[in-house]
Amino acid sequence: MAKVLISPGKYVQGAGEMKKLGEYAQNYGKKALILISKGGYKRIGAMVEKSFEGKECGYVFDYFNGECSKKEIKRLGEIVKKEACDVVIGIGGGKIFDTAKAVAYYEKTPVLICPTIASTDAPCSALSVIYTEEGVFEEYLFLPSNPDMVMMDTEIIAESPVRLTVAGMGDALATYFEARACQRSDAASCAGGKITGAAMALAKLCFDTLMEEGVKAKLALEAGACTEAVEKVIEANTLLSGIGFESGGLAGAHAIHNGLTVLEECHHMYHGEKVAFGTITQLVLENIPSEELQQVIDFCIECGLPVTLEQLGAGKITEEQLMKVAEAACAETDTLHNMPFEVTPKKVADAIKAADAYGHYFLGE
Repeated sequence: MAKVLISPGKYVQGAGEMKKLGEYAQNYGKKALILISKGGYKRIGAMVEKSFEGKECGYVFDYFNGECSKKEIKRLGEIVKKEACDVVIGIGGGKIFDTAKAVAYYEKTPVLICPTIASTDAPCSALSVIYTEEGVFEEYLFLPSNPDMVMMDTEIIAESPVRLTVAGMGDALATYFEARACQRSDAASCAGGKITGAAMALAKLCFDTLMEEGVKAKLALEAGACTEAVEKVIEANTLLSGIGFESGGLAGAHAIHNGLTVLEECHHMYHGEKVAFGTITQLVLENIPSEELQQVIDFCIECGLPVTLEQLGAGKITEEQLMKVAEAACAETDTLHNMPFEVTPKKVADAIKAADAYGHYFLGE
């Protein structure tokens, strides 16, 4: 099997970049369908409109209905045809990106992704997660290419709730450890091939950036400041983690996250918050040196990421519930089997218990 690395066609990051959206869009088409939420339009709609003034690209806005469903994708596809749009732009969060990517795929247009938050590594990926109208997971839509452009306006992202960027750090925290596990087991990545040295280097840079800049970035954001540390963390959460997870591969952390979704008690937690605890659990499974484990747990504590089941809202789960989490994590189709050794539900349940105990220990409880 060949080594494969995939990435967005262009990545742009900086303060005030949303004011240049029209300038960027005219390089991809003559008329854009801009998908945005009603709240998003209220906040930055005027800025987006102004960016198109005097540019060789027209636009039409449409409000996202809240769910990346087949019905919504079809509805927006009809608008693309009716309005003769030849480029799709998604502005906002994950479900808007996934919908914009799917619409562009079916209508055969370029797609530009403009996150207003940095809570996951989804913006750069060649993937859309499709849900039913009621919000129940339906299927993954694997796309033939990544977005043509990802544009991060750090000024806008820095104004979003701090917890969202911290959750993004939790998601990014898994990148290096999962890629390392896939490399050790010689597993294929999400890109459909073996891992390149470049993907591993980006995954390691992602981890090193979080360790060096993560706490500084959180404190700066809480003070209402967009510093160089914030810029570096936004890049780690989005680009480094995006390429790292897709071209490096997924293993234990995300599978354990998927297992935790069976607990209603955890539904209020963000994706990256559950992934952070999944990362600690994966490291327990691997029995890594205690200094490395302490570094990761201390980082989570300092940033406010959950290190115990109680912090996830699941402090009172039963042995039976814990086993259901472990069994879901070990599903035949999930990525836990990319670990470089055999993993059983019993091993996962024990690792979750131990991760929870370590979390309490380092919290001084």
